[in-house]
Amino acid sequence: MALFSFSSLCLTIFVIYSSLSLSAESRVSPIAPISSLISKTLFDSIFLHKDDNACPARNFYTYESFVEATSSFPAFGSTGCSATRKREVAAFLAQISHETTGGWATAPDGPYAWGLCFKEEVSPQSDYCDSSNKEWPCYPGKSYKGRGPIQLSWNYNYGPAGKALGFDGLKNPDIVSNNSVIAFKTALWFWMTEQKPKPSCHNVMVGNYVPTASDRAANRTLGFGLVTNIINGGLECGVPDDARVNDRIGYFQRYAKLFNVDTGPNLDCAYQKSF
Repeated sequence: MALFSFSSLCLTIFVIYSSLSLSAESRVSPIAPISSLISKTLFDSIFLHKDDNACPARNFYTYESFVEATSSFPAFGSTGCSATRKREVAAFLAQISHETTGGWATAPDGPYAWGLCFKEEVSPQSDYCDSSNKEWPCYPGKSYKGRGPIQLSWNYNYGPAGKALGFDGLKNPDIVSNNSVIAFKTALWFWMTEQKPKPSCHNVMVGNYVPTASDRAANRTLGFGLVTNIINGGLECGVPDDARVNDRIGYFQRYAKLFNVDTGPNLDCAYQKSF
Protein backbone atom coordinates (compact mmCIF):
# COMPACT_ATOMS: atom_id res chain seq x y z
CA MET A 1 0.00 0.00 0.00
CA ALA A 2 1.35 3.43 -0.93
CA LEU A 3 1.72 5.79 1.99
CA PHE A 4 1.26 9.54 1.86
CA SER A 5 1.00 12.32 4.38
CA PHE A 6 -1.85 14.79 4.67
CA SER A 7 0.74 17.51 4.11
CA SER A 8 1.80 16.03 0.76
CA LEU A 9 -1.83 15.54 -0.25
CA CYS A 10 -2.55 19.18 0.54
CA LEU A 11 0.55 20.18 -1.43
CA THR A 12 -0.88 18.33 -4.43
CA ILE A 13 -4.13 20.22 -4.01
CA PHE A 14 -2.12 23.45 -3.77
CA VAL A 15 -0.54 22.77 -7.17
CA ILE A 16 -3.82 21.69 -8.77
CA TYR A 17 -5.48 24.93 -7.61
CA SER A 18 -3.26 26.89 -9.98
CA SER A 19 -5.16 25.50 -12.98
CA LEU A 20 -8.62 26.07 -11.55
CA SER A 21 -10.61 29.29 -11.60
CA LEU A 22 -12.32 28.97 -8.21
CA SER A 23 -13.44 31.95 -6.19
CA ALA A 24 -11.48 32.67 -3.05
CA GLU A 25 -14.75 32.82 -1.14
CA SER A 26 -15.54 29.20 -1.98
CA ARG A 27 -12.40 28.11 -0.18
CA VAL A 28 -12.34 30.47 2.78
CA SER A 29 -12.92 28.50 5.94
CA PRO A 30 -14.60 30.48 8.69
CA ILE A 31 -12.90 28.17 11.17
CA ALA A 32 -10.82 30.05 13.70
CA PRO A 33 -8.69 33.15 14.23
CA ILE A 34 -5.04 33.22 13.27
CA SER A 35 -4.10 32.28 16.83
CA SER A 36 -5.29 28.75 16.05
CA LEU A 37 -2.45 28.45 13.53
CA ILE A 38 0.26 30.41 15.28
CA SER A 39 0.44 30.69 19.04
CA LYS A 40 2.46 33.29 20.88
CA THR A 41 4.98 30.58 21.69
CA LEU A 42 5.43 29.74 18.01
CA PHE A 43 5.55 33.43 17.08
CA ASP A 44 8.31 34.01 19.62
CA SER A 45 10.25 30.97 18.40
CA ILE A 46 10.06 32.31 14.84
CA PHE A 47 11.21 35.80 15.79
CA LEU A 48 13.85 34.87 18.32
CA HIS A 49 15.71 38.17 18.26
CA LYS A 50 13.20 40.83 17.23
CA ASP A 51 13.34 42.43 20.69
CA ASP A 52 17.11 42.32 21.11
CA ASN A 53 18.81 45.60 21.99
CA ALA A 54 20.55 45.42 18.61
CA CYS A 55 17.22 45.69 16.77
CA PRO A 56 15.85 49.22 16.25
CA ALA A 57 12.29 47.80 16.19
CA ARG A 58 12.59 46.05 19.56
CA ASN A 59 9.26 45.76 21.38
CA PHE A 60 7.39 47.18 18.38
CA TYR A 61 6.18 44.09 16.52
CA THR A 62 4.13 42.30 19.16
CA TYR A 63 2.17 39.08 18.74
CA GLU A 64 -0.95 40.86 19.94
CA SER A 65 -0.60 43.52 17.22
CA PHE A 66 -0.15 40.84 14.57
CA VAL A 67 -3.27 38.97 15.69
CA GLU A 68 -5.31 42.17 15.85
CA ALA A 69 -4.20 43.21 12.37
CA THR A 70 -5.14 39.85 10.83
CA SER A 71 -8.72 40.27 12.04
CA SER A 72 -9.15 42.90 9.31
CA PHE A 73 -8.22 40.32 6.66
CA PRO A 74 -10.35 37.24 7.38
CA ALA A 75 -9.22 35.35 4.26
CA PHE A 76 -5.60 35.42 5.43
CA GLY A 77 -4.63 32.05 6.88
CA SER A 78 -8.15 30.67 6.46
CA THR A 79 -8.20 29.63 2.80
CA GLY A 80 -7.79 26.00 1.82
CA CYS A 81 -6.80 23.00 3.90
CA SER A 82 -4.76 23.15 7.09
CA ALA A 83 -1.39 22.80 5.37
CA THR A 84 -2.25 25.48 2.80
CA ARG A 85 -3.28 27.87 5.56
CA LYS A 86 -0.09 27.25 7.51
CA ARG A 87 2.04 27.52 4.39
CA GLU A 88 0.56 30.91 3.56
CA VAL A 89 1.26 32.24 7.05
CA ALA A 90 4.81 30.86 6.93
CA ALA A 91 5.36 32.48 3.52
CA PHE A 92 4.04 35.85 4.70
CA LEU A 93 6.21 35.80 7.82
CA ALA A 94 9.23 34.77 5.73
CA GLN A 95 8.79 37.65 3.32
CA ILE A 96 8.37 40.27 6.05
CA SER A 97 11.36 38.76 7.86
CA HIS A 98 13.59 39.33 4.85
CA GLU A 99 12.30 42.87 4.47
CA THR A 100 13.15 43.65 8.12
CA THR A 101 16.06 41.31 8.71
CA GLY A 102 18.87 42.05 11.10
CA GLY A 103 20.57 38.72 10.49
CA TRP A 104 23.96 37.87 9.07
CA ALA A 105 25.72 34.65 8.14
CA THR A 106 27.20 33.94 11.59
CA ALA A 107 24.42 35.50 13.66
CA PRO A 108 23.37 33.78 16.90
CA ASP A 109 20.77 31.08 16.08
CA GLY A 110 21.56 31.56 12.39
CA PRO A 111 20.72 34.25 9.83
CA TYR A 112 17.04 33.33 9.72
CA ALA A 113 16.20 34.07 13.34
CA TRP A 114 16.42 37.85 13.02
CA GLY A 115 13.22 38.90 11.27
CA LEU A 116 11.29 42.04 12.33
CA CYS A 117 14.48 43.75 13.48
CA PHE A 118 13.76 47.04 11.67
CA LYS A 119 10.60 49.11 11.34
CA GLU A 120 11.80 51.63 8.75
CA GLU A 121 14.39 51.88 6.02
CA VAL A 122 17.83 53.04 7.08
CA SER A 123 19.52 55.71 4.96
CA PRO A 124 16.98 55.77 2.10
CA GLN A 125 18.40 56.87 -1.22
CA SER A 126 15.37 59.01 -2.06
CA ASP A 127 11.99 60.10 -0.70
CA TYR A 128 10.28 57.51 -2.93
CA CYS A 129 7.97 60.07 -4.51
CA ASP A 130 6.74 59.29 -7.99
CA SER A 131 5.74 62.78 -9.06
CA SER A 132 4.20 61.45 -12.26
CA ASN A 133 1.50 59.69 -10.25
CA LYS A 134 -1.37 62.17 -10.10
CA GLU A 135 -3.84 59.82 -8.41
CA TRP A 136 -1.71 59.67 -5.26
CA PRO A 137 0.24 62.94 -5.23
CA CYS A 138 3.11 63.33 -2.79
CA TYR A 139 2.62 65.67 0.13
CA PRO A 140 5.35 68.31 0.50
CA GLY A 141 8.12 67.32 2.85
CA LYS A 142 6.99 63.72 3.29
CA SER A 143 9.09 60.64 2.65
CA TYR A 144 7.56 57.43 1.38
CA LYS A 145 10.54 55.31 2.32
CA GLY A 146 10.17 51.71 3.41
CA ARG A 147 8.25 51.27 6.66
CA GLY A 148 6.62 48.43 8.52
CA PRO A 149 6.95 44.66 8.10
CA ILE A 150 6.68 44.70 4.30
CA GLN A 151 8.67 47.96 4.05
CA LEU A 152 5.79 49.73 2.30
CA SER A 153 7.33 52.20 -0.17
CA TRP A 154 6.30 54.86 -2.69
CA ASN A 155 3.37 57.28 -2.64
CA TYR A 156 1.35 55.03 -4.95
CA ASN A 157 1.37 52.37 -2.21
CA TYR A 158 0.98 54.62 0.84
CA GLY A 159 -2.03 56.36 -0.70
CA PRO A 160 -4.22 53.34 -1.41
CA ALA A 161 -3.05 51.50 1.71
CA GLY A 162 -4.12 54.43 3.85
CA LYS A 163 -7.44 54.71 2.06
CA ALA A 164 -8.14 51.01 2.61
CA LEU A 165 -7.04 51.02 6.24
CA GLY A 166 -8.40 54.35 7.44
CA PHE A 167 -5.38 56.65 7.67
CA ASP A 168 -3.94 59.34 5.44
CA GLY A 169 -0.98 57.56 3.90
CA LEU A 170 0.14 60.58 1.92
CA LYS A 171 0.07 63.17 4.69
CA ASN A 172 0.96 60.85 7.56
CA PRO A 173 3.19 58.02 6.28
CA ASP A 174 5.12 57.97 9.56
CA ILE A 175 2.20 56.27 11.30
CA VAL A 176 3.32 53.01 9.69
CA SER A 177 6.46 53.03 11.82
CA ASN A 178 4.73 54.44 14.91
CA ASN A 179 1.68 52.17 15.25
CA SER A 180 2.38 48.45 15.26
CA VAL A 181 -1.17 47.36 14.38
CA ILE A 182 -1.25 49.68 11.37
CA ALA A 183 2.24 48.50 10.45
CA PHE A 184 1.08 44.87 10.29
CA LYS A 185 -2.10 45.93 8.49
CA THR A 186 -0.10 47.60 5.70
CA ALA A 187 1.87 44.39 5.20
CA LEU A 188 -1.32 42.35 5.10
CA TRP A 189 -2.96 44.87 2.77
CA PHE A 190 -0.06 44.51 0.35
CA TRP A 191 -0.21 40.71 0.68
CA MET A 192 -3.94 40.44 0.09
CA THR A 193 -4.41 43.10 -2.61
CA GLU A 194 -4.19 42.39 -6.32
CA GLN A 195 -2.35 45.11 -8.23
CA LYS A 196 -2.82 44.20 -11.87
CA PRO A 197 -1.13 42.77 -13.77
CA LYS A 198 0.24 41.27 -10.56
CA PRO A 199 -1.93 38.78 -8.67
CA SER A 200 -2.09 39.07 -4.91
CA CYS A 201 0.49 37.19 -2.86
CA HIS A 202 -2.43 35.57 -1.04
CA ASN A 203 -3.94 34.14 -4.22
CA VAL A 204 -0.59 32.72 -5.24
CA MET A 205 0.04 30.99 -1.92
CA VAL A 206 -3.44 29.46 -1.66
CA GLY A 207 -3.45 28.32 -5.29
CA ASN A 208 -6.10 30.74 -6.53
CA TYR A 209 -3.80 32.06 -9.25
CA VAL A 210 -4.51 31.42 -12.91
CA PRO A 211 -1.54 32.44 -15.07
CA THR A 212 -2.26 34.49 -18.16
CA ALA A 213 -0.58 33.86 -21.48
CA SER A 214 1.90 36.61 -20.56
CA ASP A 215 2.60 34.92 -17.23
CA ARG A 216 3.27 31.59 -18.90
CA ALA A 217 5.57 33.22 -21.44
CA ALA A 218 7.46 34.87 -18.57
CA ASN A 219 7.70 31.57 -16.66
CA ARG A 220 5.77 33.06 -13.74
CA THR A 221 4.80 29.78 -12.13
CA LEU A 222 2.89 29.08 -8.92
CA GLY A 223 4.99 29.13 -5.76
CA PHE A 224 6.93 31.19 -3.27
CA GLY A 225 9.20 32.52 -6.02
CA LEU A 226 6.25 34.24 -7.66
CA VAL A 227 5.49 36.00 -4.38
CA THR A 228 9.04 37.34 -4.39
CA ASN A 229 8.45 38.50 -7.95
CA ILE A 230 5.33 40.38 -6.87
CA ILE A 231 7.17 42.07 -4.01
CA ASN A 232 10.48 42.99 -5.64
CA GLY A 233 10.80 41.16 -8.93
CA GLY A 234 12.22 44.11 -10.83
CA LEU A 235 15.39 43.96 -8.75
CA GLU A 236 15.63 40.31 -7.71
CA CYS A 237 14.08 38.06 -10.35
CA GLY A 238 15.61 36.77 -13.56
CA VAL A 239 18.93 36.55 -11.75
CA PRO A 240 20.21 33.07 -10.86
CA ASP A 241 21.41 32.62 -7.27
CA ASP A 242 20.44 36.12 -6.13
CA ALA A 243 21.44 36.56 -2.47
CA ARG A 244 18.25 38.43 -1.61
CA VAL A 245 16.06 35.71 -3.09
CA ASN A 246 18.07 33.06 -1.26
CA ASP A 247 17.56 34.94 2.01
CA ARG A 248 13.79 34.92 1.49
CA ILE A 249 13.91 31.21 0.76
CA GLY A 250 16.03 30.52 3.83
CA TYR A 251 13.48 32.20 6.06
CA PHE A 252 10.62 30.32 4.39
CA GLN A 253 12.31 26.95 4.74
CA ARG A 254 12.95 27.53 8.44
CA TYR A 255 9.40 28.68 9.10
CA ALA A 256 7.82 25.88 7.07
CA LYS A 257 9.62 23.39 9.29
CA LEU A 258 8.33 25.14 12.40
CA PHE A 259 4.79 24.93 10.97
CA ASN A 260 5.44 21.31 9.91
CA VAL A 261 4.44 21.90 6.29
CA ASP A 262 6.10 21.57 2.90
CA THR A 263 7.27 24.73 1.17
CA GLY A 264 5.58 23.86 -2.10
CA PRO A 265 7.24 24.15 -5.54
CA ASN A 266 9.13 26.91 -7.34
CA LEU A 267 10.85 28.64 -4.44
CA ASP A 268 12.94 31.06 -6.49
CA CYS A 269 12.29 33.40 -9.41
CA ALA A 270 15.68 33.02 -11.10
CA TYR A 271 14.13 32.27 -14.48
CA GLN A 272 11.01 34.42 -14.18
CA LYS A 273 10.60 37.75 -15.88
CA SER A 274 9.41 40.51 -13.59
CA PHE A 275 5.99 42.08 -14.02
